[in-house]
Amino acid sequence: MAYDFGSIEPKWQRTWAEQGVFHVEKDGKGPKFYCLEMFPYPSGALHMGHLRNYSIGDLLARFLRMQGYNVLYPIGFDAFGLPAENAALKYGVQPSEWTWKNIDHMTEQLHRMGCSYDWRRRVETCNPDYYRWTQWLFLQFFKKGLAYRKHAPVNWCDSCQTVLANEQVIDGGHCWRCGTAVKKRGLEQWFLRTTDYAQELLDCLDELPGWPERVKIMQKNWIGRSEGVRLSFRIEGTDLDMEAFTTRIDTIYGVTFAALAAENPLVEELAKRSPRGEEIRAFVRKVVHQSEIDRTAVGGEKLGMDTGFFVLNPVNGERIPLWIANYILMDYGTGAIMGVPAHDQRDFEFARKYAIPVIPVIRPADGPVPDGDALEAAFEADGVQCNSGSFDGMPTAEALSAMSRWFEEQGWGKREVNYRLRDWLISRQRYWGAPIPVVTCEKCGIVPVPEDQLPVLLPMDVKVLEGGGTPLPGATEWVHTTCPRCGGPAVRETDTMDTFICSSWYFLRYTSPWTDAEPFAHDDAAYWMPVDQYIGGIEHACLHLIYARFFTKVCSDLGLLPQTVREPFTNLLTQGMVLKEGTKMSKSKGNVVDPDEIIRRYGADTARLFILFASPPEKDLDWSDKGVEGAHRFLGRVHRLVEDRLEGLRAAGAPLASSDLPRREDRDLKRLIHGTIDRVTRDIRDERQFNTAVARLMELSNALGAFKPADGTAWRVLREGVETLLVCLSPFTPHLCEELWQMLGHQDLLARHPWPQVDRTALAAEVVTVVLQVNGKVREQLEMPAGLSREALQEQVLAHEAVAARLAGKEILKVIAVPDKLVNVVVKP
Repeated sequence: MAYDFGSIEPKWQRTWAEQGVFHVEKDGKGPKFYCLEMFPYPSGALHMGHLRNYSIGDLLARFLRMQGYNVLYPIGFDAFGLPAENAALKYGVQPSEWTWKNIDHMTEQLHRMGCSYDWRRRVETCNPDYYRWTQWLFLQFFKKGLAYRKHAPVNWCDSCQTVLANEQVIDGGHCWRCGTAVKKRGLEQWFLRTTDYAQELLDCLDELPGWPERVKIMQKNWIGRSEGVRLSFRIEGTDLDMEAFTTRIDTIYGVTFAALAAENPLVEELAKRSPRGEEIRAFVRKVVHQSEIDRTAVGGEKLGMDTGFFVLNPVNGERIPLWIANYILMDYGTGAIMGVPAHDQRDFEFARKYAIPVIPVIRPADGPVPDGDALEAAFEADGVQCNSGSFDGMPTAEALSAMSRWFEEQGWGKREVNYRLRDWLISRQRYWGAPIPVVTCEKCGIVPVPEDQLPVLLPMDVKVLEGGGTPLPGATEWVHTTCPRCGGPAVRETDTMDTFICSSWYFLRYTSPWTDAEPFAHDDAAYWMPVDQYIGGIEHACLHLIYARFFTKVCSDLGLLPQTVREPFTNLLTQGMVLKEGTKMSKSKGNVVDPDEIIRRYGADTARLFILFASPPEKDLDWSDKGVEGAHRFLGRVHRLVEDRLEGLRAAGAPLASSDLPRREDRDLKRLIHGTIDRVTRDIRDERQFNTAVARLMELSNALGAFKPADGTAWRVLREGVETLLVCLSPFTPHLCEELWQMLGHQDLLARHPWPQVDRTALAAEVVTVVLQVNGKVREQLEMPAGLSREALQEQVLAHEAVAARLAGKEILKVIAVPDKLVNVVVKP
């Protein structure tokens, strides 16, 4: 009978659903384990990246249930966002209609994959039952002073027609979603104070040994802690000061220019006071239209304009020209620098272009004071102070400390810690998102919507704008409301929240998605959190993962979570991409493989097995049609292994101990069976190396297929091996294994069956006789454990007392070992 996956897979999916096999409650049997993948955006259909992500998660969830864990394994949809608006324009449908249709289709696909989710816990972030609590959490942030509104230069994407957070500007100045070069624009925007948690976000990374080191390094660099001095330079002839932050106060004597970012508010103040004001403004317009990567790239063109103003160096009163420079940004420090060209390469390039003096104030520890005019590059290494007044001769580390103290004592500056991380800009000038629950009243100002009036529903009867942007300001009935404080006229906030807000707490909602009294029940979250294994792409290292960590810490401080829960994800697995012929799959390249087509032709089990076998989970996977066919053939062999010997397998009795097996062949197979259990368990549980686990199961399958049972005892061993194969293979290919388990006569569901235990006595090695030869002549016959590797056999034979005595005083030239048979020692004649 052919392997009929077309009927087998739906059959068992229905059975699991009807019996609620994967429903889970807190305080169930066994220790809790929260297994979670990053939830998908309902873009229309699953792609191969989804299939890989969810195959990994489902394997772990099924394995851990069989290991006795109480496993929470939920799913949902990250359902707000710009693609729904684009689809509305393209297909002439409402974003909500497009989104819910896609959710239904992707849910059906996940069912066909056999994913063992507790579907009762599904959440959709566009559902008012969910975003009511997103808005409620915003209000708690607002009360705590963590949400605020201000006018600020922000990142603007012309293509998406919206503002982007700093973390959403990637590749040196491009939109994370569409790749368009990002511009700066001044707008009133809402922010969350992520910087209040910058140090804790940094410190807690050291408490996450289960995270990839690469991700932790990326976050450390993004948070960007630096220690330095904030100091002021008086702008000569004005009442203005220029503030700068420097990590190298030891170079203060080498300052030969100062520079402002084009976006620095001081620039406009200077333009107002300068006869060259319009020239300054024109230069600013030119700079702000440059991409960030063009402005900051090493070796990139440095553009500057001398404002005609001077600042005064506090240490010696020297007049220093004040410039505007394109490579200075407002996103770090104060948007102003003290230029030290002798010891900063970008300052050096700027100084050389504009003929600004270069004054070295640090020399190499074993060299003379450099000639500033002759320098070919900045000297950025540590060294010894020179041209630095009373600090001459001090090593860099000593000078940094001494000069920092001196600056504070003189009142010129203050030591402080600075971060690259900026507050999270959450306003989006888009329609399909959670409305920000505040109103603006002429009398009362900004007023939060009362909690009992949530959710502020997103109006469904608006038309998405052709040119992008939000149509909400035109929804006059929705916009115009009354002030909750004074009862007077007020208008709603028409920006919606960044969709990363929705994904920053969804894992908490899964713990109790049915509650309508709070975002999540404290007791449920206390039981399930933190997530024990999180699975998703590394592209979210400095977006979703930082935001989720921030939200968790705030929720803990608000009392919504226990104080012990300050990190959301204990272990993180970042799976690689799915490639086709070495290139990332994409519609534009015409190399997309449709998961629906693969499941239709080969079945979900084949798709899952290939994905889990073809590559370690953290590595990229190159799609192979031949590999898929090979996985399908293997499952066909497993099916035939049971079907062809079904009568003998069903009649076989319970397993026997190795000591009750008289035949060597039976003992060898039992040893392989339990060695496979041992190694596959460690591959999945400890190493997360699923491909090697599959390879071991294939090896066991081949041995079972080649085994010739001679009597009832041998049939018992064969049945034990077949059952072990099905149990251990079932997390990878659950449908086929469930079917074959039933064919063997079992009444219980394999999905509920415990993981097999290793019989350590069965693993004990047999004793074999090994011949010792010296220069080809037999000298000893030794009893040795069977199955030793060449190296282990050689080591044990040479250490044997009789052999050591025989070889004493002889020079060993070479040792040749044949496992389980002989060792030949070549000695000098």
